[in-house]
Order: sequence, then structure tokens, then C-alpha cells
Amino acid sequence: MTAFATWITQPENFFALVAALLVFATAVTLSGSSLRGDTLSKRMKQVANRREELRRKSREAMEREKSGSALRGKDTRGLFRRIVEGLNLQKLLEDPNLKTKLIQAGMRGQGPIFAFYFARFVAPFILFAAVALYLWTVNDFGLAGMQRLTAAMGAAVLGYYAPALYLSNIGARRRTSIMQAFPDALDLLLICVEAGMSIEAAFQKVASEIGASSIELAEELSQTTAELAFLQERRMAYENLAMRTGHPGVKSVATALIQAERYGTPLGQALRVMAKENRDMRMSAAEKKAAALPAKLTVPMIVFFLPVLFLVIGGPAMLNHQNL
Repeated sequence: MTAFATWITQPENFFALVAALLVFATAVTLSGSSLRGDTLSKRMKQVANRREELRRKSREAMEREKSGSALRGKDTRGLFRRIVEGLNLQKLLEDPNLKTKLIQAGMRGQGPIFAFYFARFVAPFILFAAVALYLWTVNDFGLAGMQRLTAAMGAAVLGYYAPALYLSNIGARRRTSIMQAFPDALDLLLICVEAGMSIEAAFQKVASEIGASSIELAEELSQTTAELAFLQERRMAYENLAMRTGHPGVKSVATALIQAERYGTPLGQALRVMAKENRDMRMSAAEKKAAALPAKLTVPMIVFFLPVLFLVIGGPAMLNHQNL
């Protein structure tokens, strides 16, 4: 352990290790699409499981109404759930918007909720212990005792917010994937509706066709189809779709579908207008990202390009001067 600590604290070894990790991360990122399996089939299987869960809950509700008592069985709670419930972490670390954030990140059921609270409870202790152990045994970087303790406490605070940041990043990536394919899905939905298909069949057809562009959107549309079949009010299925995506464009489409269900308004014209609006929103988002690109490239150009440029320009002159 001491030999490894001595080896890692040497600058050349440390930077070599960091460079190796960056090369490995780049290779994994570039080959991620080929190494990833059939994600669409897995997502569709999850949607099928959700449909079966809705059917099971419907049957259980009917049985409870008949018998007047809930079904009882053995305790099948997982480890995370037992720890969270035993320590009452849901009340101590309460996050009122957690369920919505988890659903928008594609994590459904009770398991991710207990896993989140468990991670929020454990991560501060793990990071505090890791940073403190490193600073007190491996390398203190010339810091005093109170400064090392402050760094360890900062790592603990980072551990508390790390699960929420991770969840927000997953939700943002999922929302971006959905919105990139949503205008095309609306065009397909408009074609299906004007061809005379029911809204359930149209959703199912669009979900099967849009999977190549966005697996997340195909998953959401398939779940909406299942909810339209099993929920008591169809309005709830459209509201759940808007809640799961968390995007204004989807909320507008859900509102139009609800109004069409309630008042019998023409659905084709509303879908045509919504498709145009969502295409405009997608184009404006792309233009905004392109406008911000020069400012984002300033720092990488200064840090990575200019030193190499100075080396290429001034290197031959320095070599000639040394030879003279």
C-alpha cells in the first residue's frame, strides 16, 4: 500500500494513469453503441410487465371488493426497503418531487425510490471516509488538520447531492431523446388518426415505428396504450404521459387529446398544429445550442489547441537557436 501510494503521488505516474483512464473512457464511449444490446426489446418487455401489473392490480381491486380484505403473504421486501423503512429515511431525507423525477428518468416502481434514499443516506459516509482516509494516510497535499477535515466534509455534502444530480442528468438525457423524435411521432400519429385508426391503435403503431429513433418515446407511447386500456379514465393516461416526459410540447398534445375526448373536437387539426409547434421548438433548441457553441469552445481551444500551436510554431526556432 505504501509503495502504491509513493508511486501514485509521483506526477508523471499520476498523469499517465489519468491519461489511461481518459483513453479507456473514450474507447468505451465510441464503442458503446455496438456493445449495447437490443435495448428496444428490453424496454418493450418492461412495458409489457407494466401492462401485466396494471391488469393484476385491477384483478386484486376486484377481489378486495368482493372479499373485503386485502391479500396477505410473506414479507418480500428487499434489503434497501427494509433499511429505509427501519431507519425512517423517507421522512428524514424527504424529497416531495422524487417520484416524478424517477418516472421522468424511466425508473418506475417502489424499488428505485428505496434505492435513492439508501444511496442518499450511505453516499455521504462513504465519500467522507474515503477522502479522510486518503488525506490522512496517503497524501495530505500539505493541508492542515482542519483543512483536511473541511475537505472530507465537503465530500460528504457532495455525496448527499450526488444521487439527485445523477437522477437529474438521466432525466435530462431521456427528455432530450424523447423531444428529438416527438415531432416525427406526431406526424405518424396524425396519419394514423386520419386513416381511421382508433387512438389506442394509433399509439401502438407509432410506438412500434418510432423505436428506431427513440426507444424512450416508444416506451412511453406503449405504456400510454396500456393505461388507456386499463385505467378508469382515459384522461389520466394522457396526464400521465405529460407527467412522465415533463416537456411543454407533450403537455400541449396531452391537453389537446383530453379536450378531444371530452368535447368531441377534431383531433386531426389539433395534431397537425401541435406537430408544427413541436418542430419549431426542436429547431429553436438546435439554434440555441449552435449559438452557444463558440462560447463553449473558447476554453478547450485555449487549453488544448493554443499550447500545441505555440509548440509547433516555436519548437523549430528553439531547436535552431540551441544548435547555433
